[in-house]
Amino acid sequence: MSDFLLELRSEEIPARMQKGARQDLARLFTEQMVAAGIEIASPEVFSTPRRLALIARNLPEHTEAVSEERKGPKADAPDKAIEGFLRSTGLARDQLEVMDVKGTPTLFAVTEVPGRAVSDVLAEAIPAIVRAFPWPKSMRWGEASLSTESLRWVRPLSGIVALLDGEIVPCEVHGVTSGAVTLGHRFHHSGDITIGGADDYAMKLRAAHVIVDHAEREALICKGAHDVAAQAGLDLVEDEGLVVENAGLTEWPIPLLGHFDEDFLAVPPEVIQLTARTNQKYFVCERDGKLADAFICTANIEGRDGGEAIVDGNRKVLAARLADARFFWEQDRKKTLAQHAEGLERITFHEKLGTVADKVERVAKLARWLAEEGIVPGADPDLAEQAAHLAKADLVTEMVGEFPELQGVIGGYYARAEGLDDAVADAIRDHYKPVGQGEEVPTAPVTVAVSLADKLDTLAGFFAVDERPTGSKDPFALRRAALSSIQLIMANELRFALPRAFLSTSSDVLMGRMTKGANDLYDRLVSDLRTIQDRGANINTALQGLRASLDDVYDPMKEEGLKVGLARIYDLLDFFADRLKIQQREAGVRHDLIDAVFALGNEDDLVRLLSRVNALQTFIASEDGANLLAAYKRAANILKKEDWHGIEGEIARTGEEDPLAIVDDPDLKAVVDAKMAQRHSNALSYTPEPAEKALMDVLDQAEPKAKAAAQAEDFSGAMSALASLRAPIDRFFDEVTVNADDQDKRTQRLNLLARFRAAVDAVADFSRIEG
Repeated sequence: MSDFLLELRSEEIPARMQKGARQDLARLFTEQMVAAGIEIASPEVFSTPRRLALIARNLPEHTEAVSEERKGPKADAPDKAIEGFLRSTGLARDQLEVMDVKGTPTLFAVTEVPGRAVSDVLAEAIPAIVRAFPWPKSMRWGEASLSTESLRWVRPLSGIVALLDGEIVPCEVHGVTSGAVTLGHRFHHSGDITIGGADDYAMKLRAAHVIVDHAEREALICKGAHDVAAQAGLDLVEDEGLVVENAGLTEWPIPLLGHFDEDFLAVPPEVIQLTARTNQKYFVCERDGKLADAFICTANIEGRDGGEAIVDGNRKVLAARLADARFFWEQDRKKTLAQHAEGLERITFHEKLGTVADKVERVAKLARWLAEEGIVPGADPDLAEQAAHLAKADLVTEMVGEFPELQGVIGGYYARAEGLDDAVADAIRDHYKPVGQGEEVPTAPVTVAVSLADKLDTLAGFFAVDERPTGSKDPFALRRAALSSIQLIMANELRFALPRAFLSTSSDVLMGRMTKGANDLYDRLVSDLRTIQDRGANINTALQGLRASLDDVYDPMKEEGLKVGLARIYDLLDFFADRLKIQQREAGVRHDLIDAVFALGNEDDLVRLLSRVNALQTFIASEDGANLLAAYKRAANILKKEDWHGIEGEIARTGEEDPLAIVDDPDLKAVVDAKMAQRHSNALSYTPEPAEKALMDVLDQAEPKAKAAAQAEDFSGAMSALASLRAPIDRFFDEVTVNADDQDKRTQRLNLLARFRAAVDAVADFSRIEG
């Protein structure tokens, strides 16, 4: 078994590309080996600014010989067909083999492919790897670059080391031939270094002031930065990304501590940290929890003076950068945030949604509504509206122009410096949060109102103009906005109907103004749906009917834009539901239980919905829940087999074409009322069996209890009421023949099962639950 070393040396590779390059090198090498029939363990890969390296151990000396079969014509095919096959293979007729293919004798050319020396395989693989390398950005160089067919590489390729057990694997790429010679540190070592093989590669380069292992360099930088900070009585501000970046910039890292002018500390600490990090790749330090006038740079050489000259040069560069930042800070504060906000009229938010100033107006109205309605408890409506008006003002400041990462944060500082209320400043600072999963979720009332309004407006606005995510594309980050909204609602237990908020802001988009009609329309919709459901109709049937006949149902609402907006709100609610399912699945909630609650069709309060889901999950995990689910599925299967919908199904069919007719048509009302009376009638044409009577009696008690508990949001109580059905339904199946010969008995018992199913479905759609 042999060990192989490959080093591809070039000019400086950008630090941000090195991790991907290591992964690509390992992948491409493995693909080449597997294609040649060589199974290998995962190779080791390394990178420095000037080289990519790979070590693959325990390679065989030769590939194994293999037989290759090539299918030809049928054995009794015409002579011309067989002769053509023989010419293509170079074989004689008697060298072909006959094999059975689906009962038909067929000719095959079977040839033995001898094994190859692995060095030959590697010699072909190295140029293929180099030419196939998928750099995010690459270049051509030299005279050959005149041709578009020339090699592209991240930076000019200058050397290849390819050694198999110490022997050079000969190959050539773009005029660069492989060998055993590499170079050490650019400044600390001169001359060539001859590598003996995979075992002495890292050792010989270390002697030449190159640490090949990127992970080792990262560890050295992290420890060294902590040590120099501690020696000065400071605490390093942790920054893992900066550690990785500095490791990608150096081959012999030396962390050094320097100081800057203390006067710069008057600038917000986030500005100083970003200036040091983004422009110079420096770490910053703290003293007693506050930013200190110190920085740590990572040198790539050992200075003869202990690094003093290096630190002094870096200090001067940082001072110039901090001076710029202080200038931006002072210039921006010459205007109030309200004055800065006037510039938002010049920034287009989206061609169909107007300017950022237009968005700000919508968000301010929605934030005030969330506060006034008590949806965000404790939020002052005036402060919420003021904060929303100023939240985006820093987008036109010099500071955000230089450091886009500071949007929101620097606005909070400007608000506080201007003397605005702390709640307003905090809301401006934090209104983008949470940006992703795991990030801090705001809880300050004014901040919550502004943050939620901002995200709901984005969602409703883009859906209103039919700009929604498709497949993997989400250019406006609407999936993230939905997840962030869910986090805000859940963390703060906000109780409100999402469609009302979506209708208000989307109507503003579609018609250029907030309309009372939006809320009136939602109120009527909710009222009608609940009336339909109370009368026993299936809520999903009702919703489908409403979607199909919006123009007729709401003909008095002449605003065409609002009708379109309402139709798209349904799509947005579906989208929101999908995000909630994903978020809850990640939190360990079964997807089928979420589906079971969503299938009710009239749940628009996330806090209540999740409370119902959690209660359902607990119930289904219990013995009573599991057995009730089994009984439910048995009842549902019987009803499906008999195509039996029960009285509830008849009521749903009564209003199938127009669900609202159940509300508005006196004749249909009478029909439904009669059927509802029949549903609760105990008058039978026969004496029910004991198990049958027991189920009827328990249903009479459990149905109203479960319904009352659900209305009171006591979902555990609702599940307990359903649990009382377990024993009676089990006994019913054991002792009662459902499909009796007597038609009255059969009808009553099927209706009883339909009633049992409806009682359970009123709490959650158990047909969606797996098990």
